[in-house]
Amino acid sequence: QVQLVESGGGLVQAGGSLRLSCVASGRTFSNYAMGWFRQAPGKEREFVAAISRLAIYTYYADFVKGRFTISRDNAKNTLYLQMNGVKPEDTAVYFCAQRGAGTTYNSENSYNYWGQGTQVTVSS
Repeated sequence: QVQLVESGGGLVQAGGSLRLSCVASGRTFSNYAMGWFRQAPGKEREFVAAISRLAIYTYYADFVKGRFTISRDNAKNTLYLQMNGVKPEDTAVYFCAQRGAGTTYNSENSYNYWGQGTQVTVSS
C-alpha cells in the first residue's frame, strides 16, 4: 500500500518562503518519478513541478520557474518543494504524487498515487 504524506504548509507573507515535504512509503521510492500539483479554491488541480527517479531531470510550470525548486532524497524516501518569493496567487492545497506508467510529466493522468494535500496560504 503506497502512502504519501505531505507536510510543511502554513500561512506565509508574500515574498516569504516555505518548504513542503512528502514522505513516501509502500514501494521503492527511487523507482518512481514524482510530482507536485496544486489546487486553488474554485479551480482545477494544476501541475507545479516534477522530478525524475534519480533527480537528473526537473520540470516546472512557467508560473513557478525561478521561484520554486523540486528535489528529492531517495535515502529518506522524501520529496521536497522549496517555495521562495511566494505570491498570494500561490495560495492552494499542494499535493505530491507518484508517477505510474504515464510518460507525460505534467498530466494528472500519469500519476497513480496521491497524498492528502497540505494547505499553503499566502497573505498580501
